[in-house]
Amino acid sequence: MKHFFTIVAVFAVFLSQAQTIDQFYKSSNQFFATYVQEGKVKYSEVAENIGVLDEILKEASNMDLSALGQTEIKAYWINVYNLGVIKIVVEESPIKSPLDVDGFFDIKQIPFNGKQLSLNAIEHDILRAKYMDPRLHFVLVCGAVGCPPLISKAYIPSTLEQQLEEQTRLALNGNFVKVNTKRKKIQVTELFKWYKSDFTMNHSTVIDFINKYRPEKIPTNYKLEYYPYDWSINSL
Repeated sequence: MKHFFTIVAVFAVFLSQAQTIDQFYKSSNQFFATYVQEGKVKYSEVAENIGVLDEILKEASNMDLSALGQTEIKAYWINVYNLGVIKIVVEESPIKSPLDVDGFFDIKQIPFNGKQLSLNAIEHDILRAKYMDPRLHFVLVCGAVGCPPLISKAYIPSTLEQQLEEQTRLALNGNFVKVNTKRKKIQVTELFKWYKSDFTMNHSTVIDFINKYRPEKIPTNYKLEYYPYDWSINSL
């Protein structure tokens, strides 16, 4: 009988945790649908209803991730990062760029289980270090126009793989890659320079990685150049 009650108690914990994470995804999804349009953020409207974002981040900060699977944890941190960026931009507004704020990415401002995390800690120490997935660079949105567009929905475990593939494909067939066939060169976002090791860990070159997602392949002998990153705020 004691063993039975132990099983019931453990099941209750897992059920409660599942309900909590589901609520987080639901709240996040509604938030992004309300305040994100065409890849940009309605920061002024978020500021008027900041309690909504605060409540979602509070919900996220008290979550026990130990009972979650790896895909759930990955989706969780992607959403927390993107929500955290919006929170910091609103708190520091008016700003024209994330770079206007000293330590925008380094200051520990994101609450998690009684401590504070920085955006860099989430991106580099948790997501990049744990998952080694170059597609993360196309879903983590740093608050600048040069970042990939923010989607108007949350990243959720059941569709995460599809979402990662879709956002990567959209970026690499859009303005992130500019092909000049006449001069036999391509210009790409500086993300490929800053994180070259991420993109080449399973591919010989950056162009090889890009070609994986393009129906029209780029000749591997094309010269690779980087265009300047646009750090202006991604405000709508």
